[in-house]
Amino acid sequence: MGKIAFVFPGQGSQTVGMGKDLFEKSQEAKDVFQRADEKLGYPLSQLIFTGPQEELTLTTNAQPALLTVSYVLFQALTEAGIKPDYTAGHSLGEYSALVASGAISFKDAVYTVRKRGEFMEEAVPNGQGTMAAILGMERQPLHDIAEEVTAGGNPVQLANINCPGQIVISGSAEGVKKASELAKEKGAKRAIPLDVSGPFHSSLMKPAAARLKEVLDNVSVVEASVPVISNVIAMPIQKPEEIKEKLLEQLYSPVLWEDSVRKMLSLGVDMFIEVGSGKVLSGLIKKIDRSAKVFSVSDEESLLKTVEALRGTNV
Repeated sequence: MGKIAFVFPGQGSQTVGMGKDLFEKSQEAKDVFQRADEKLGYPLSQLIFTGPQEELTLTTNAQPALLTVSYVLFQALTEAGIKPDYTAGHSLGEYSALVASGAISFKDAVYTVRKRGEFMEEAVPNGQGTMAAILGMERQPLHDIAEEVTAGGNPVQLANINCPGQIVISGSAEGVKKASELAKEKGAKRAIPLDVSGPFHSSLMKPAAARLKEVLDNVSVVEASVPVISNVIAMPIQKPEEIKEKLLEQLYSPVLWEDSVRKMLSLGVDMFIEVGSGKVLSGLIKKIDRSAKVFSVSDEESLLKTVEALRGTNV
């Protein structure tokens, strides 16, 4: 029997109304939303259910919102008897994965990602840093371009290695612009500027990591009962010290998503369940390995469908 991985989406997957159907039908879901509101001291659940989208999309709101909805859906899957052999999450989603693996409590995680969002927002003045998706270029040539531009005084680096032919770069506004132009000159199909508020997963986020360390120092992290595939090294981790260390490095290091998926495949995972809003990761996994079985659970309907499909395969 193959193994199951739960994967959790990151920022960009948020939509107004996500999780509302479960909130209305399940007391457990209601409790999670209420715990988030209490811990953060503001009505996050209202913002998730009614918007506006612009406010929900702010990094400081999107991060706790996505974590909360992912956790609600994770709980529902667990109640249905479906448990993961591995967990992983894309950037912010790694916190959802750590909660699902029992390493961090939901309350601590929702507070930490709210602060993480604040620190990321404040690390670089608005407009000075950005990100862009480069399509149709291999990792090494793009890495060489980033090194060249950085050496010229405009920092830029690979930020998200998502799937073959889709890599996000991040850094100073000028660095990203120059690297995008060079990439196109050297054969990249497209360079798409991303609508983000900062140069995430670049060296410019080191001040945010220093501030996040102070928060994480006061958070109880225990050994994960289910191995979590770390974004930074694309390897399973479980020890508390390593978890904390990698969460800090994650802010200024590339998200090795393609490598993480390949690692899970090599560990015997043949079924991925995306737990949370949207289907971004499901799409990336299919581009990495067309034969992988992928389900996405984002609401009650997709939850029931997935549970039914898995029961049919005697999981």
